[in-house]
Amino acid sequence: MRKFLQKLLGGFVIRMANRYSSRPNEKRVHGSLTALFKSIIEKPGKKGLLIQFNASDNFIIFSDQHKGARNYADDFTTNEKNYLAALTHYNSANYQLVCLGDSEELWENTLDAVKQHNKATFELEKLFLKRKAFIKIFGNHDLYWGNDPLAGFQLESIYGEKVKIYEGLMLETLIEEKPLQIFLTHGHQGDLQSDGNWFSKWFVSMVWAPFQAYLQINPNTPAFNNQLKSAHNKMMYDWAAAQESVLITGHTHQPVFNSLTHLERILIKLDVANKSGDLTEQQKLRDQMLKEKIIYGAEIPEFTAVQPNYFNSGCCCFSDGDITGLEISDRKIRLIKWQYQNEVPTRVVLEETALKELRRKV
Repeated sequence: MRKFLQKLLGGFVIRMANRYSSRPNEKRVHGSLTALFKSIIEKPGKKGLLIQFNASDNFIIFSDQHKGARNYADDFTTNEKNYLAALTHYNSANYQLVCLGDSEELWENTLDAVKQHNKATFELEKLFLKRKAFIKIFGNHDLYWGNDPLAGFQLESIYGEKVKIYEGLMLETLIEEKPLQIFLTHGHQGDLQSDGNWFSKWFVSMVWAPFQAYLQINPNTPAFNNQLKSAHNKMMYDWAAAQESVLITGHTHQPVFNSLTHLERILIKLDVANKSGDLTEQQKLRDQMLKEKIIYGAEIPEFTAVQPNYFNSGCCCFSDGDITGLEISDRKIRLIKWQYQNEVPTRVVLEETALKELRRKV
């Protein structure tokens, strides 16, 4: 019966999850981002840290692990080995770890269940904390860390020492004697489905989670799919385009690099090849789309005035076991993926750009 329902309802469940999981309101989104941005600049340490960094500092940004109770509603189960391998790698390389929200799935699970089934990941995160290289930001699914009076006690019981929780983070550096600001937050602010909405939390925990567990369906499609930017990511980009800074969020589970999704980047290249009559490049791009199972039949959209200052880390709970994140190191920013190759977690660089080039364009 389960397999029959999976086949019958699988596509519907994924479409509905994508359609109703987010209801961003542009005015609220932009207002919330502006208020948090100003708060960190004017009163650093209250809602978010302000960190000056240089060429020797390295950061890895992961979001949306959604660590659960290792049941069929736990989207992190198949990704855990990649995440553990990634943390081991970055700790050895002396990176600072930024967990950009929704690290723990506290809408679907009790905190005790999450603590019990994620000891290995907490132990590795603890290594960053011991080096004072761990920054934890709350999202909507782990909002508990930011608003419950017992959160501090619970975090200390997990990590063995006190952990300060923030809503955002500002990284600043000088590039060619000019400042570059990189503003990070989870990105749920202004989303009517998740920004403190008690009904959404009740629905996820009491209806969606049991339904998902029974059908054994993970709605988080692989990192590279045939989608343009989601409505929420578009609103984030519009806000970032009006700033002289870079914005990094999570929340939508959709990787964005230099303001473009993977599909958008391919379509732009294909448009250029078509206009120049480069048949070799056209075929190369079509072969790439075929290999990655990208099917796109609509007209190529107009990508006008694209400012490369919005990034999204994607998530650590894709259904194929991959995780994506953003590295800032060697004066570059990279979109990376950790995937299983012959069942071995492997780091792959998907996109990268120099901070110098980024600063010139923003």
